[in-house]
Amino acid sequence: MSREVILYIAASVDGYIAETDGSIDFLGGGIELVEEDTSYQELMGKIDTVVMGRTTYDQVVNELSPDQYPYEEQMSYIITSHPDENTEKLIFTSKGPAELIQELKEQEGEAIWVVGGASIIAPLTEAKLIDTYILTTIPTILGKGIRLFNEFNGPVNLKVEQVYVKNDMVYTTYSNRNQ
Repeated sequence: MSREVILYIAASVDGYIAETDGSIDFLGGGIELVEEDTSYQELMGKIDTVVMGRTTYDQVVNELSPDQYPYEEQMSYIITSHPDENTEKLIFTSKGPAELIQELKEQEGEAIWVVGGASIIAPLTEAKLIDTYILTTIPTILGKGIRLFNEFNGPVNLKVEQVYVKNDMVYTTYSNRNQ
């Protein structure tokens, strides 16, 4: 049995996941939330593991949720060359993204969420290890910033599974045709 690997992430219309300085203020984009969106809760209901890079982890614990780690119920793997001390549910590792995900896919468990960032996403995409891409397009054009996909050897062929619009954001779910 192989666990599903999901990339669930938001990007600007021109494909950036963060501004040049790493900030993600554009995600609010002046969007008025008038419709209930349960996509995040649905994702959290099917995962038991999160994987992210050190920059994303630092942003989560220092800026986005400094008072409480939002993934304390899940196993967290932080890919870094500067590991901290591991805890029961927080593992710092210097393994490459593809090696780590291969190992996790072979273990018992529920789905795995790849939180970010671009240096983690590109090698997983190139290795065709992401099963499901859930991309939320924010109606903002940044012009520059941190790209969703760094360069890699492609192509990776996807199949559109679902598209819907909520609160002026476009949600697109793709499955990996190479699976």
